[in-house]
Amino acid sequence: MARAQAAGVHALALTDHDTLEGLEEAAAEAARRGMRFVPGVEISVTWGGRTVHIVGLRVDAGNAELQQGLAGLRRFRDWRAEEIGRRLERAGYPGLFEQARAHSNGRLISRTHFARALVEAGYAETTREVFRRFLVSGKPGHVPGEWADLAEAIGWIRAAGGRAVIAHPARYGLTRSKLRRLIGEFREAGGEAMEVISGSHTRDEVFTMAAHARDTGLLASAGSDYHGPENPWIELGRLPELPAGLCPVWHDWSLNTASAAPSVAV
Repeated sequence: MARAQAAGVHALALTDHDTLEGLEEAAAEAARRGMRFVPGVEISVTWGGRTVHIVGLRVDAGNAELQQGLAGLRRFRDWRAEEIGRRLERAGYPGLFEQARAHSNGRLISRTHFARALVEAGYAETTREVFRRFLVSGKPGHVPGEWADLAEAIGWIRAAGGRAVIAHPARYGLTRSKLRRLIGEFREAGGEAMEVISGSHTRDEVFTMAAHARDTGLLASAGSDYHGPENPWIELGRLPELPAGLCPVWHDWSLNTASAAPSVAV
């Protein structure tokens, strides 16, 4: 929250992967600093044989259906973390599960924690390099995901009173026809928005995603995809404004300067 405020952010969301941890603490700190806070989550989904992420914004963190669904995903994440550690050890990189767990403060262990551990152990210089060399398909630490169904994840978000958003859609490498199919199924299941602006989107991708949002009637969102200061190419408060002619996902929320302050997916 301090970093966001220093960057000039007035309203933001915290959307961690498959967990609601941190929302209460973040909301209290945002309130203390006079910032508007949107509780959220980023749900891992298996669609078309690949992993996509669906953000839920303005969710009720106390909703039992959402909590139960995320608990199932976290059980898989726990197993996956152990399996990543086992595969890396077999490949000649021992002790990394324990190091990753230390980076996670004993909570949910993600691939980002393994990336930090591998950098710390001297196997790579940056976390971006780690993902490319160790954690993607065909590399020693890759473990395929078995995540939620698209309609199931959107159902959890809607049950919690939230608004479902397709996160960083340009990152999935989908053809135009496949992306339109994803958007179609997403809308049919009750999804309402897509990230037009993302910390991982190029300028051209922003315009392409804006066209998809306009054509399909989806609301538009913006997310930094900020995961920490070790990723210098993604930072809080550096996102441009949404392109003209789009309706922001936060258009009917009371966020004070919402028209100029996009929700930030962290």
